[in-house]
Amino acid sequence: MANTIFSSEGALLFIMVATVALGFWLQRFKVFKTLGPALTVIVMGIVMSNLRIVPTSSPTYDAISSYCVPLSVSICLLSLDLKQMRKLSKEPIIALASAIFSVCVAALVFGILFANKIDEGWKVAGMFVGTYTGGSSNLTAIAVGLDASKNTIASANAADYVVGIPTLILMFATPALYKSSKWLKKLWPYDMSESELLGDGNHEELMASKEWSIQEIAWLLAIGFGTVWAATSISSMVFGAGFRSAGRILLITTFSIILAQVPAVRKLRGNFDLGLFVAVLFLVTIGFAVDLKQFFGSTFYITLFCFCVIACSILLHLLITRLLKVRFEYVLLSIVGCISDGPTAALIASSAQWKTLINIGLLMGVLAGALGNYVGIGVAYAIRAFIGA
Repeated sequence: MANTIFSSEGALLFIMVATVALGFWLQRFKVFKTLGPALTVIVMGIVMSNLRIVPTSSPTYDAISSYCVPLSVSICLLSLDLKQMRKLSKEPIIALASAIFSVCVAALVFGILFANKIDEGWKVAGMFVGTYTGGSSNLTAIAVGLDASKNTIASANAADYVVGIPTLILMFATPALYKSSKWLKKLWPYDMSESELLGDGNHEELMASKEWSIQEIAWLLAIGFGTVWAATSISSMVFGAGFRSAGRILLITTFSIILAQVPAVRKLRGNFDLGLFVAVLFLVTIGFAVDLKQFFGSTFYITLFCFCVIACSILLHLLITRLLKVRFEYVLLSIVGCISDGPTAALIASSAQWKTLINIGLLMGVLAGALGNYVGIGVAYAIRAFIGA
């Protein structure tokens, strides 16, 4: 610590929050928007720690790590309305179930194959199940639940972006490719008509400005901290040391979903923005803790593992949904909802002028995210049991 430019608690807190602010500000530029705020702040953190501007470890980081991820998980889930599942017809439910099942199978198979080639391989498998059933926030939550090392978390995040970004770009291009390709339509002859996609034209604007009050933020923080405290207390009494962290994340997920069914809680605005800020603040400390030599040594196999999981899970998902004759639009939105999140699935529906599917895509992603913590931790422990780790 003495060999770094900044080491005091006040200085480190300032640098962490300023890094988050700069990371979000940089999203206005194309290259950083492609990276996303999570990887942007991790890279900035790596640069600062390896240039010895900040230390690689500090009690300040530990305090941030202890609270940020569980708090973010709770706050982000507080708008989940399970009653909205009624809006999902048979096809989108089949598509979503197939996508989640495919990711679990691919991660289980390749997790076993790569387990001895990657440090904490069984934990990485669970993290990838999480990130491909609801997005990067699930990856972070499961990593903390499984007590993964900071170097493993940073490598997994990097691999996720290296493989995930080109995949997501392909997903955005797919509606236009499908529409203009006779071969693709022959290969997948099940789709929705123009009138079904456009509906009556009376749909809410996806990228409308957001508004929330200081009172709503205060309530979100109070509920979030209360949920984390209750889940932590119960997990310490109920679960053994080997499952305590994972059990805490599952309890936080469960309690938050239950609380979200209370209308007054669910209507609190700003939960996604606040939850994202808290999660990204934690990721800054991940960047600070990375040793570049160890990082590059571990990233190749993790990236290869990530590619195998995402490629094979998509192929399996396409096979299942093709046999079940699920329409193309639902298949695509289920993939995006799992790989990325609900807002991105809704954005693809919006950009493709699938106006009747905007809310469906959003809901599919939110439900996938809620399930991700459960299936991710489940697959990780299944691999651990199989390989005897």
